[in-house]
Amino acid sequence: MPLDRLSASWREQYVREATANERTGDVNDCVFCELLADGVSNSTGILEVTSFAFTVLNAYPYGSGHVLVLPVRHIASLEELSDEEATGYFAQLRRTVAAVKAAYQPDGLNVGFNLGRAAGAGIPQHLHGHVLPRWNGDTNFMTSLGETRVLPESLIETWRKISAAL
Repeated sequence: MPLDRLSASWREQYVREATANERTGDVNDCVFCELLADGVSNSTGILEVTSFAFTVLNAYPYGSGHVLVLPVRHIASLEELSDEEATGYFAQLRRTVAAVKAAYQPDGLNVGFNLGRAAGAGIPQHLHGHVLPRWNGDTNFMTSLGETRVLPESLIETWRKISAAL
């Protein structure tokens, strides 16, 4: 069986910058903090901001409706959250779960954290939790055999749906 190759050249800049920042230890260029400074809009992907947390589209989603919930404060781990921040953060996570359910009516959800590079975090410097709607049978031959995911909607449409539900 020949090996198929799919181009994802749009990720090159992200990979280059994330790798360079990690090697130099430069946390001043946090993509999440930069987005937060620009506020809620479909161009930033930010859906909602509260005192302690914000919800943003995953720019490289595993599936339609994949969003991230982050603390406003730039921290890397759950244990760095103050009690007040943890309460606000998990309240935002709950609101986001409810909005994704309302917007997509999925059969289930994946909600979780990849804490640290070794655990799969693409950007380990800023804590973020994933909310990903799932449907029975959503892993089809493209994912199983082709190691490829097909996203049936644009990020702007995802933003519109979840923003309306929040």
